[in-house]
Order: sequence, then structure tokens, then C-alpha cells
Amino acid sequence: MCLDSHQHFWRHDAVQYPWIPAGSPLHRDWLPADLARLQQPLGFDGSIAVQARQALTESDWLLGLADADDRVKGVVGWVDLRSERVADDLARLARHPKFVGVRHVVQDEPDDQFLVRPEFVRGIAQLKQFGLTYDLLIFPKQLPAAIELVKRFPEQPFVLDHIAKPAIKDGVLEPWTRQIRELAALPNCGCKVSGMVTEAGHAHWKPEDFRPYLDVVFAAFGEDRLMFGSDWPVCLFAASYERTYRLAADYAAGFSTEAQAKFFGGNCAKFYGVT
Repeated sequence: MCLDSHQHFWRHDAVQYPWIPAGSPLHRDWLPADLARLQQPLGFDGSIAVQARQALTESDWLLGLADADDRVKGVVGWVDLRSERVADDLARLARHPKFVGVRHVVQDEPDDQFLVRPEFVRGIAQLKQFGLTYDLLIFPKQLPAAIELVKRFPEQPFVLDHIAKPAIKDGVLEPWTRQIRELAALPNCGCKVSGMVTEAGHAHWKPEDFRPYLDVVFAAFGEDRLMFGSDWPVCLFAASYERTYRLAADYAAGFSTEAQAKFFGGNCAKFYGVT
């Protein structure tokens, strides 16, 4: 299968999605049929839908889309991992075969140590019993906490979203490079090559702007733990779906056919248990 490991859906509502700027290309409904029209000419078989708001109703709504459209292969939803009833919420959602993982928008948390606070760690500890993964959505300043969390749970599968959103526009590589290598040394963590175009100069980026960052993650994580993600429709701030795909495909063209197959679907299917 050719899979997109990271994209979003929503019915636009300014109250429910306050992070979407008025007048932006994101300021409308984006649903599975919209994505299918973009993916099919490129040979994609489907995708993993990832939460875009922090509500249990978001997880249920995405699962409803997955029930109605076989191209939605899995859902990474939201559960309040700090809640006393987190196990009950996870148990209910995990009964759905397409509920594959959980994400929290940690990048918006003011506490850089949020990931390792006791109540959040307690919730992370519940995931393994339900066979669920965890997506790390962070900024570089939160990488030290992410490294500590992944170390604490060596049997829990983690994946880093958007290569931790380095400052590509400004060409900043350190300490991001050193910390990415430290995170990648932990075998239970993979990485999504996603979300890069929105961290570059939206109107003027060039493919070579990304090469230093791609070189780091490909060398650090290797061909078995990297997966392509479009971050559509958020990518539309800076690039079309096809241009986002071509950026990754042109870089990966230098690798073996087997490595490319892993990057564009195999690793995603294995990580999320997609059959």
C-alpha cells in the first residue's frame, strides 16, 4: 500500500477550530472526498487521519468518517490522558479496529516539561494495554522532555510528528540535530517526514531549504522508521498536496525501491497496524 501517514479532516467551525486563520485556504470543510481527488492520481491507497481538535467527539467523528470511507485506514484521535477515566475512554475507542493511536497538541502547552508531568505519564502508561501508538506533536524546545518520555516507556510505540518542527525558515539546525539523533537512538520511536513546508518561508521556499533537515532524519532514523505524511490540508499554507508529495519523493528517489516502499506506506502500515 501507498499511505499518507498524517492528514486531517474537519467541518469548519471557527469556535471548534480557533487556530485556523480567517481567510486562509483552510477556512472551509475538508473531507475524505477532497483528499481522494488529490491522492488517487499519485497512487495513494489511503491515509491515517489525525485529530485536529482536542475533544472526545473529534475521535468519534473521525471514526465515523473511517467507517464510511475505506481510504481512511486509521485514526489517531484525542483522549485526555490526564483524566482519571482515561482507561475507560481508551477501552471504548480501542474497540473500533481503526482507532490506532492518540495525540495531544503538546506544542501549544506552555510547560516545556508537559510530556513528563506525572498525570500525563500516567495516561501514557495506559496505551500499551490497548495496543495504541502515540504521536509526539512538539516544537524543538520540547525535544528533551520527549526523549525522557520515550526512554521511560521502551515498549510503547511513539512517532515524532513533523520532524519536531525545526526553524527551517531561519536555517537553524542546532540543538535540534543533536536532540533528533538522541531521540532516534531509541528504537521504539519513529518519525513522520511531514509538516515541513509550513515551517519554511511559505511563499518562497525551495527544495534545497529542506535538504539539511532531511539528511539528519534519514541518517538518524533509517529506512525502517520513517514515513511520509502530507499534513494536508494544513500544508496548503505553503504548498499543494502534490508539491508536498513531490518534495519528499524527489529526495527519496536516491534510495532503493524497497526503502521508498517503506517510506511511502510500508512503515506506516506496520506502525499503525494497517492491513
